[in-house]
Amino acid sequence: MTTNHGLTSEQEQWIAAASREEVDGWLYIRVGGEPFARGFQHGFLVAAEWEEARRVYSAMTFQEYGLTYDFFQQHAVTLHKDKLGDEITQEMQGIAAGLTAAGVPAELDDIIGWNAWMEMTGYWYPSVANQYAKAGPRQPRHAHCSAFIATGSATADGKIVIGHESFDDFWAGAFFNLIVDLTPAQGSRMVMQSIPGYVGSFTDFWITSAGLVWTETTIGSFRGYDPDRAPEYVRARRATQYATSIDEWLAAINKDNNGGYANTWLVGDIKTGEIARYEEGLIYQNLERTTDGTFFGDNAPFDPRIMHLECGDYGFNDIRWPTGARRVRWPQLLEQEHGRIDAQVGQAMLGDTFDPYLGRNNPSMRTICSHYDADPLFHLAAHDEPFTPFGSVDGKVATADDVAKMSMWGRFGRADGIAFDADEHLRQHPQFSWQAGYLRSRPSRPWTYFDNGVTTAESPDPQEL
Repeated sequence: MTTNHGLTSEQEQWIAAASREEVDGWLYIRVGGEPFARGFQHGFLVAAEWEEARRVYSAMTFQEYGLTYDFFQQHAVTLHKDKLGDEITQEMQGIAAGLTAAGVPAELDDIIGWNAWMEMTGYWYPSVANQYAKAGPRQPRHAHCSAFIATGSATADGKIVIGHESFDDFWAGAFFNLIVDLTPAQGSRMVMQSIPGYVGSFTDFWITSAGLVWTETTIGSFRGYDPDRAPEYVRARRATQYATSIDEWLAAINKDNNGGYANTWLVGDIKTGEIARYEEGLIYQNLERTTDGTFFGDNAPFDPRIMHLECGDYGFNDIRWPTGARRVRWPQLLEQEHGRIDAQVGQAMLGDTFDPYLGRNNPSMRTICSHYDADPLFHLAAHDEPFTPFGSVDGKVATADDVAKMSMWGRFGRADGIAFDADEHLRQHPQFSWQAGYLRSRPSRPWTYFDNGVTTAESPDPQEL
């Protein structure tokens, strides 16, 4: 029996148990229950945002690769459909059904292709591109993400503090504003930054009711993909939902590892105060752990095997390059702030715009808070394009006390709060006019605190370090 809203009575009960809230550029949704039900809630609540995201990604995929979005989706379905497992398959089916019920028709294959987009374009395609592109694939141009994790004597209270900011094309980063508060019928409650329609995070900032917190930065210029093994978004979701310790999480993320979306993972367990940095290549992995110290991520693996045998050149020692520059700047900041790192210091570090190459404050592609869009690239032109609308699109921080109550800080927009005007940028740099109609402006927004799913406070901009 249907209701006058077009939903069955069961579907209305699902939606009544879920919620959505918009604040400071973020969209916060609360969903839960059995896989199909929670998926339905998710899809129904974000239908308009998913529809717009698909419009933008479809157009930009063709512009970036010369191949259609549907091309990548079809191959994703072929490769991944039998590797999802029943629980994730049912949740994806629920997302598709929820979107459809909200007036945006979708099927399971649409949700698979959507979740797999990064892996298919950035990892699978380079491994097979010679079959489709006579000239070969264009090399990756940009570095993605800055992150840190600290514990013990490094922090103000001796407990874990973690922070992360995503770097991406601004047309893509406009959709990184979803926070999913998910309480599944089985496993841990999870709060994660995500994208409408995703079963995982993609931007990879997660906290769980098991006391785990983790994030990542991608491994730059990584090469290698095994199409017969499980995609990263499946492994990451399973690890986070079911792991109760760092060891369990590491085992789950590496089980059936296919090399897709290869990352340096930063993981913490607030129950023990231990943190870890796990570099996960396809062939080689490297693990470091401590209960007293810091780790950071800047897209550069430290393990010589991953560095030389699984990656191309990513500027490890070149401080003209984003990875090399941040590999210098992160230790400086972490040493400078040793013993006083808390949420506010973490926010300030993510907003840092000191350029190690020039030795002064200079927002650029080399800074922890990335400003590719402001960089004329006088000092390094190879592989990148001046004034690319790319860089920091958010900031997230959580302390152990935050994790204990499933809370976090978030800033949507650049981590240092600097606004971006899309129309003005395209006027000054018309070489990117092909992004008109897809590139969004981003105003300056505050750091906002999500206290167990309730927005309770806004933080002033952190003082400059």
